[in-house]
Amino acid sequence: MSAVVIQNLTKTFDKGKRIALNNLCADFPKGKISGIVGPDGAGKTTLLRILAGLMQIDSGQCLVWDFDTEKEPEKIQESLGYLPQKFGLYEDLTVSQNLSLYKDLQEINENDPVFAKLMEFSGLASFTERLAGNLSGGMKQKLGLISILLRKPALLLLDEPTTGVDPKSQNDLWEMIAELNNQGMTIIASTSYLEEAEKCHYTFLLNEGQVLYRGTPSSLKETMKGKTFYFEGVGDVKRTVLDSLIGKNGIVDTIIEGSKIRVTFNAANPDQNPERYGLNEKAKLLPRDPYYEDAFISILGGIPKRPALKLTKSPQAEMETDLMIQAVDLSRSFGDFKAVNCISFSVKKGEIFGLLGPNGAGKSTTFKMLCGILPATDGEALVGGKSLRQTPDEARGLIGYMAQKFSLYNNMTVAQNLRFFSGIYPVKNRKKTREEMIAVFNLEEYLDVLTVDLPLGYKQRLAFSCALMHKPQILFLDEPTSGVDPLTRREFWHQINLLADAGVSILVSTHLMDEAEFCDRIGLIYKGALRIVDTPEGLKKRVPKEISEKPGLIDAFLYFCSEREER
Repeated sequence: MSAVVIQNLTKTFDKGKRIALNNLCADFPKGKISGIVGPDGAGKTTLLRILAGLMQIDSGQCLVWDFDTEKEPEKIQESLGYLPQKFGLYEDLTVSQNLSLYKDLQEINENDPVFAKLMEFSGLASFTERLAGNLSGGMKQKLGLISILLRKPALLLLDEPTTGVDPKSQNDLWEMIAELNNQGMTIIASTSYLEEAEKCHYTFLLNEGQVLYRGTPSSLKETMKGKTFYFEGVGDVKRTVLDSLIGKNGIVDTIIEGSKIRVTFNAANPDQNPERYGLNEKAKLLPRDPYYEDAFISILGGIPKRPALKLTKSPQAEMETDLMIQAVDLSRSFGDFKAVNCISFSVKKGEIFGLLGPNGAGKSTTFKMLCGILPATDGEALVGGKSLRQTPDEARGLIGYMAQKFSLYNNMTVAQNLRFFSGIYPVKNRKKTREEMIAVFNLEEYLDVLTVDLPLGYKQRLAFSCALMHKPQILFLDEPTSGVDPLTRREFWHQINLLADAGVSILVSTHLMDEAEFCDRIGLIYKGALRIVDTPEGLKKRVPKEISEKPGLIDAFLYFCSEREER
């Protein structure tokens, strides 16, 4: 039996000018976990909102438990739970108060044992008196999830539930999802993280409002046999090699994985001569097992090669100092709480330095101090050799900053935001610079769309373009690809790599371990302290053998950012 049946469903916006769902047909099985994946703007959120009875359709039919979403939305909502990307927690209420409010709104008996069970289930039992606004990103998502579970829904809709949360919290949330499914709940979840798609029983790959694939993750991976390989022995120029391989001799995807480069071809059994790909004879092409991500990118035509930003030599590029970012015994307290405790590190010219750590570890606070947005309680922050305490205006003029919570103006269109940000920076030839950003970040289609209405991935593109408008030589990127699809992430990192090769110094935070492989060095932060700084390969080598024989960055993250390593 199907929980959801969709027939010839069409949904448009802007009076029919923008098609979100195009004659879509699909059925979602009862009692299973179904994943919805697709590039930014594919229609994932629109589809979930229609299933929840929150959005009307133009034509076609959508049945949930045999009830029509257009004619009987109230009957659907009685047995449905929906967790949107931005769930309405009351940040000035405690965890317990938020749950009590949702219990009252849903007329759930105060003595119902579901309350205590959900607190234990979510791991929030020890945090009942903490304000929701002071919870980490992962805890907020757990609180949002159990708030909608109070009514014990038969169907659970989740719109990218793990966006912006750290790897441990992602794992915790998916363990909760699996347990709910084991108890008989039907779950439909959208995600931009394709390793999560592999945890679903069925997946639906959307693009331009249509289903390109429906089936099990394993069946989709089968289609990639003979097309997935590693390049080994490429030396210390992995980033340069990575960009040179895209589109060459049938290669549709490339990504760094440890000391190797992971490649995907558009056809099986490719030529294995490394010289055919511009590599020296020491490089070897070795077969590997396919991932769901390989098939996803292949179906969508591979990584598009966008134009690169044209960087001109700026005065700061000729600065005497090679240390472009310096944190010297940097600390920040909020009342009695020490968010950052005596952190020291430096970033060289042309280096990509990654800051990794759990939600609430102090990464964003460190970023804000180094950008001059937040004053340090103690210690010194320098950019380009300029002190943010003594010469803040000079120092701030050297940097570009892409915040985790965008500084975009939601009530302005994409074009208006671009005009505004090109106007506040000392930008030569503003019109030409804006046109370059539009081409590089593929914003043409959305120029007249209000920023508040953009898909998350396009908000990220716009925020990145605004941060780069004045061609800074020092760049701060706070989770720049959180919630965006793999194709967009590849495009972002293509630009980031080119910027680093041009001498731009980059400090980046991320929860995505495959992205951390692009960093020259990584600093791991836990509970406000910098635990360790090393290369990605160096971090893996420091993980004890009893934890993993072949450790990855996720193993290093969990090892150093945990209680067991607390000194």
